Amino acid sequence: MWAGFTPKSPTEQQMLRRGLLILALAAMPTTAFAQGTIDGVVRSTDSGLGLGTARVAIPALDIVSFTNPAGAFSMSGVAAGTHTLEVRLIGYAVLTQEVTVTSGRTTNLELSLDVAAFALDELVVVGSRTRPRTVTESMVPVDVIPVGEIARQAETNIDFLLRNVVPSYNVNIQPISDAATITRPANLRGLASDHTLVLINGKRRHRGAVITWLGAGLSDGAQGPDIGSIPGIALRQVEVLRDGASAQYGSDAIAGVLNFQLKNDRSGGSVQVKQGQHFDGDDFVDGAERSWAGHGKSVSVASNFGIPLGEFGFANVSVEYGNQEPTDRAIQRNDARALVNAGNTAVRTPTAQVWGSPRVTDDLKVWLNTGYNFDDNEQVYAFGNVATKRVDGGFFFRNPNTRGGVFSGDGGESLLIGDVLQAKGLGSADCPVVTITNNVPDPVALQQVFDDPNCFSYQEMFPGGFTPQFGGEVFDASIVGGVKGRTDRGINWDASTSWGRNQADFFIYNTVNAALGPDTPTDFDPGLYNQEEINLNLDLSYQVSEIANVAAGFEQREERFEIGQGQDESWKIGPYAAQGFSSSSNGFPGFSPLAAGDWTRSNTALYADLNLGRPDDAWALGIAGRYENFSDFGGKATGKVSFRFQATDQIALRANANTGFRAPTPGQQNAFNVSTVFDIDLGDLVNRGTIPSTSAVAATKGGKQLEPESSVSLTAGVMYEAGAFRLTADYFRISISDRFAQTRTFKLEPHEVTQLVSEGVTSAANLAEFRFFTNDFATLTQGIDLVANYTPAEATTVSLLFNYTGTEVTERNPEVVNDARVDQLERALPRYRGVLSLSQQLGRLDALVRGTYYDGFYDSELSDPELRYGARVLVDAEVSMPLADNATIALGANNLFNTYPDENPNSGGVGALYPESTPYGFNGGYYYLRLSYDWLWATR
Repeated sequence: MWAGFTPKSPTEQQMLRRGLLILALAAMPTTAFAQGTIDGVVRSTDSGLGLGTARVAIPALDIVSFTNPAGAFSMSGVAAGTHTLEVRLIGYAVLTQEVTVTSGRTTNLELSLDVAAFALDELVVVGSRTRPRTVTESMVPVDVIPVGEIARQAETNIDFLLRNVVPSYNVNIQPISDAATITRPANLRGLASDHTLVLINGKRRHRGAVITWLGAGLSDGAQGPDIGSIPGIALRQVEVLRDGASAQYGSDAIAGVLNFQLKNDRSGGSVQVKQGQHFDGDDFVDGAERSWAGHGKSVSVASNFGIPLGEFGFANVSVEYGNQEPTDRAIQRNDARALVNAGNTAVRTPTAQVWGSPRVTDDLKVWLNTGYNFDDNEQVYAFGNVATKRVDGGFFFRNPNTRGGVFSGDGGESLLIGDVLQAKGLGSADCPVVTITNNVPDPVALQQVFDDPNCFSYQEMFPGGFTPQFGGEVFDASIVGGVKGRTDRGINWDASTSWGRNQADFFIYNTVNAALGPDTPTDFDPGLYNQEEINLNLDLSYQVSEIANVAAGFEQREERFEIGQGQDESWKIGPYAAQGFSSSSNGFPGFSPLAAGDWTRSNTALYADLNLGRPDDAWALGIAGRYENFSDFGGKATGKVSFRFQATDQIALRANANTGFRAPTPGQQNAFNVSTVFDIDLGDLVNRGTIPSTSAVAATKGGKQLEPESSVSLTAGVMYEAGAFRLTADYFRISISDRFAQTRTFKLEPHEVTQLVSEGVTSAANLAEFRFFTNDFATLTQGIDLVANYTPAEATTVSLLFNYTGTEVTERNPEVVNDARVDQLERALPRYRGVLSLSQQLGRLDALVRGTYYDGFYDSELSDPELRYGARVLVDAEVSMPLADNATIALGANNLFNTYPDENPNSGGVGALYPESTPYGFNGGYYYLRLSYDWLWATR
């Protein structure tokens, strides 16, 4: 053995064996024996029952777990030693407890939570680039929606889920609105959908491909992210920052930030099945004049489960699949009724067109969130998604006697008759003139047209007119990967890269390219929009001292917007164009080779963030700055100052000021669109084009290269906590200059048509008017957000949400932004909105009742500018109960009393009984059944 030492006695031999064992253990990898496991149960102090969805964390090790419905949790891979454990759950006081973990062993815990007023005291990462803070510590207003609140919502669409729980979040439901039917525009704090930045696990989410050409005025032309691809079952919480944050996160964060935190459980999971439908449907109301066919039945199946990756990693998978049938809230149009009364039996009855929610099929969403701890100070992570769906909607009815460029060329006095010989350059067939009297074409002349192979009318193909059907196949995918850790000097670092893509491949059928004549197809592929982004990030943070935390970072982003060419027949100028027939697929023209293309942009950003103050200090101060340089319009600097003061044990004050900006997207600068809209003055349909601001035609009306918007935001608020009651009230003021949105419409002159055709807009001859993006106006948006929660007992929670938002156009060029456009910006959303909720546990039953007040609003598309639709109160209710171990059934209703908006006084002209855009929809009540099953789930 060792020189000079030979064991002789049993004691010496035993010491030698122990010494050799110690040396052997020391030589082995430390990670094999330096970690242990924590298993435990979280219960209510009052009832002793297990508490599900409680958040159990060791903040110093960045380890998080959530309890299953029985209150159990498990953490593996916990470093040996003594740590501070935190347990948080909505409605309960935060529990902090020291726990000692022994290498290679399991520590068992019994934890109890007391009912308290800290109902939203969750850790959040938005609002500061330094360390995470609780909502009560935050210097900015943040709403936190925990997993339990997400799970009990009726809606599967995340947009509508947020509308129920965030006071200043609105979603408009829009039929016959081109691409807005595919991706619904949402509004935070009264601003457009692309004024809100979306993060996933704190990383920037790519924007959607769809540009909302018809966005109820407020979101016209917006290109925001498509959050409809995020399933609720994949989320452990949603953080809503109601404050400007461009100085921290860059462009678009003017209204606020949505941060979706994905589940990270490494075992267990859940399955959820939802089915529902609207109260009204199938039966005709008021005889044959109103068709309410279509309950809008929806079915979805979702599952989430965790998989351990070795001893120190996790993979969490979420899958959701669903289908939704359409609704129809149309009435028969006046012109269609007149045709029927005149003896036209080919007109679709009981309504000529469908007006309602679109059909959504094969709506598949798959998400994966993974992580692996190499040691206590380093983790590799990745997350991403794939989502697909098909959305089918409809357009306006095309009258077989009056639709210009297809059925008539003189406003309905006579039919437009095609001359085949003239189109071929072979002379003329001398086709007869077919006059129209009392909605009836001359039957003798029309029969002569049908009998002559060298003459034609689209009445032969569509004797009752036609209604184009439009939609898109949406594909969304992303992947984010990175490594984060902590150096020996205490510097936290996070290096990541991401790729994201959103594509909308459009289709339109039951329509024509009239200029192609009798050979026109009726189904078209008009092309696609594609948005793609790549991000590189490096984030650093460091606690300089007990009161000072600093952060800094770098970001490089590349984005590309593509317009994919449509099939030839969707955009071609056919041989019958010279005879007055319209070119391109009617309703949604295809993208020509000149209009198709791709446009790229890159930008680089640097940021810094300083936070001063300890969590238990009476004051906290935050300062942030960011410089961003774009390849197409140069640099932009923004800044932010935040302050919080704990005035008393119950009252805290907070305020901040920040500057921000929104950069015009490559899509907004280069895309064009043609929409068919109802002109209330003419009482008829017209084609409206949106053209690039750099077009020669736009330049004659003041169009030019777009520049970034600039904003100045102020927020001031108070937080009050006393016993079981908590209240936050925040005032906000957002001033935006050089704001870009679509202009008013301009009449198109003949020479301008020629110019647009040369630029690739082959359907320009069919346009009556056009508009474009501009920076020529400024707005001031002010409002108040109020959130109150009261938990008088463990089984009872009362909450009140209130929002007031008002927008004023403060500067404009009236030649570009006219009074009607001002009305759209100032009056499209309800100024007041309130939500009062009561959650009550009654033995085995769990009940929820929610009342929502919507102030009156103005609908810009179909109504008289002076018409204001009245206020409404909608009531939702749900009752759930356990069926067996870990299984729950819930029965509920949204809009329990089947409330509808005021009827549209112009309904007969357009076939829409209700306004086109409403903040709460036009489909009436919806009832649903939800079954869920959970099994033990835990994380690292």
